[in-house]
Amino acid sequence: MFWLLFCIFFAACLGAGVTGGLFPPGQWYRDLNKPTWTPPDWVFPVTWMVLYVCMAVAGARAAMAEDNAIAMAFWAMQIAFNGLWTPVFFGLKNIRLGMAIIGVLWVTVLSALLALWQVDTLAGMLFVPYLVWVTIAAALNAEVWRLNRGEAAKGSVAAE
Repeated sequence: MFWLLFCIFFAACLGAGVTGGLFPPGQWYRDLNKPTWTPPDWVFPVTWMVLYVCMAVAGARAAMAEDNAIAMAFWAMQIAFNGLWTPVFFGLKNIRLGMAIIGVLWVTVLSALLALWQVDTLAGMLFVPYLVWVTIAAALNAEVWRLNRGEAAKGSVAAE
C-alpha cells in the first residue's frame, strides 16, 4: 500500500514540477539582476527532484496514519501553491505576485510540516529540507524584486 500511495503523491509532485518545463526561465529571467548568491541553474532540478521524493514519502506515510485529515489538507494546499508559482513568476513574468504566492507557499509548507509531524514524525521531518528550500527561494524572489524594481512595477509583462 505504501508504494501505491508514494506513486500517487510523487505524481502530484511531478505535476507541479511540470510547470518548470512549461514555463522555463528564459531570456527574461537571465536578463534580470540577481544576487551573487543565486544558485547555478543545475541546482534547481536536482534539488526539486530530491524534495519531491521527500514530499511523496511524507505524503504516503501520513496518508496511512490515523487522524490525518489536516495533514492531508495542508499537503494538498502546499502542492497547489508549489505548482502555481512558476507560471506566475516565469510565465506571467510577475515578480510581485510571485512573491505573494511564495509567501503563501512558505506558510502552507510550514503548516504541512507541523501537521505531518503530528501524525508521523518522519513525515514532518521530511518536510524540513523543503521548508529550507522554499525559504531560500522566497529570499531569492524578494531580492530579484528589490534589484529589479522597474521590471517588478510592470506587474505582468507581455511575452517577448
